[in-house]
Amino acid sequence: MDFNQLQARLGMQFHNPALLEQALTHSSYRNENPGCKADNERLEFLGDAVLDLVTARYLYTHHPALDEGELTRLRAALVRTEHLAEVARSFELGGALRVGRGEAETGGRARDTLLCCAFEAILGALYLDSGEAVVCAWLEPLLAQQSAIIMAGQEHLDSKSELQEWAQANGGATPVYTTIDEQGPDHAKQFTVQVLIGGKPHGTGSGRSKQAAAQLAAQAALHALVPGSNPPRSPSSTPATPSR
Repeated sequence: MDFNQLQARLGMQFHNPALLEQALTHSSYRNENPGCKADNERLEFLGDAVLDLVTARYLYTHHPALDEGELTRLRAALVRTEHLAEVARSFELGGALRVGRGEAETGGRARDTLLCCAFEAILGALYLDSGEAVVCAWLEPLLAQQSAIIMAGQEHLDSKSELQEWAQANGGATPVYTTIDEQGPDHAKQFTVQVLIGGKPHGTGSGRSKQAAAQLAAQAALHALVPGSNPPRSPSSTPATPSR
C-alpha cells in the first residue's frame, strides 16, 4: 500500500503511519492474518464521536438561522452511513482497505458499511495522531461542501416519512422505492429511484446515493399527490404521472 499517495488524496500527513494502516484494517483481515495486531473497530468508535462533535459544532457556528430540529436533521444527513460511504469513495478508500479474502470476494471493498467505518476510523486515527485542531481543519471544509450539497438537494428533509404518513392516511399502502437506473464510476455514482404506492409510480429522483435519490423521489411524489406541497428543488427529480 502506498501511504504517500493515499495521504496525498486525503490531504493528510500522519506522524505515525501505523495509525492510518490500522484505520484501514477490517476485522476480517485481522482474523485471517495472525500477525496483524489490531483492526479499525476501536478507531471507528473514537472517530464516530469526533465526527459528531465537530459536525455539531460546525453546524451550530455556521448555520445560526437553523433551529434545533433543523440542525439535528442536517447533522443526521451528514453522518448517514450512505453519505459517508460516498465521501469515502471520493477518496478511493475502497482500494486501500485491508480486508480478508472472503470479504474481498463478496464485494466488501465497495460496501457502504465498511467504507463508512473506515472513514470514521481515519478520523479517529488523525485525532490520536495530530489532535482536534488538525481534525477540524481537515473536516470543516468538507462539511461546508457536503452540507451545501445536502441542503440544495433537500436531503436533510425526511420526505420519505412524510410520504409514508400521507400514504397510510389515504389508503394504507406503504411506499416502495426501487432503483431504476445506476450510472457512473464507483466514486461518482448517480442513482435514479422511483417510488410506487399500491404498485403505481408516483415520483422519481436522482442523486449521488440511493438514500438521496429516494428522498427526492418522495418529494416529487408529495408534490404530485398533496396539494400545496413544495416542488423538489433538484432538476433531476421529477414527478411521475400518477396512474389512474
